[in-house]
Amino acid sequence: MQATVSLIPGAISELFAQTTSSGCITRADQYGLMAAMLDESLTEDERAAIDRLLRACYRGRMKVVNELSTLS
Repeated sequence: MQATVSLIPGAISELFAQTTSSGCITRADQYGLMAAMLDESLTEDERAAIDRLLRACYRGRMKVVNELSTLS
């Protein structure tokens, strides 16, 4: 049984804006972004935004927090 990833329209751009302004991303959001990279319906802009966020996490420029969500 294979799980499918269903993205909410505009979720990636909202998450990108929120995390870049706060400098923090939740562990759940980080794993959600990694799963979203497998979605073949992403636009190039969405892929670039996800790549930038994950790269910032990897390089330590973004703090990963253990909260439920950064979105209000």
